[in-house]
Amino acid sequence: MDFKFDLDENKEKIDKLMEIIEEVKSKNISKKASLMPVLHDAQKMFGYLPIEVQSIISEQLNVPLAEIYGVATFYSQFSLVPKGEYEIGVCLGTACYVKGAQAIIDKITADLEVKVGGTSSDSKFSLIATRCIGACGLAPIMTINEDVYGKLKLEEISDILKKYKDK
Repeated sequence: MDFKFDLDENKEKIDKLMEIIEEVKSKNISKKASLMPVLHDAQKMFGYLPIEVQSIISEQLNVPLAEIYGVATFYSQFSLVPKGEYEIGVCLGTACYVKGAQAIIDKITADLEVKVGGTSSDSKFSLIATRCIGACGLAPIMTINEDVYGKLKLEEISDILKKYKDK
């Protein structure tokens, strides 16, 4: 799904971001040290880091856009696309993978028409493939926001997702 960032609709948030950037700049810390807190605040504010927001940060902090993009794509807490209301994480650690996690991802992808790393067209669901979350005894495991589903069977997936579709 393609997401269009509207500068006019987000004017208040952009103004707030500019205030945050000015505050960070007033502390006279290095550009490198100021980038992470600004990105965190922008992510919190917009829910993701669209290229338009990255460009504003680049111009205001005088940091190359390529560097900002590199940081935004390197750290998993940042996203370049809006997240859904429900973030589904499927563990792909060794225990989960061996016990069928890929089939679970395939089922979710088919049921919700969302790719790994993407958000559904209704913005209700995001799907991420996670690494080991330390619950190997419950493999395979899936999280939906703060809810944890372990020892999953493929035939349970549609019913679990239905609970969230109907909310």
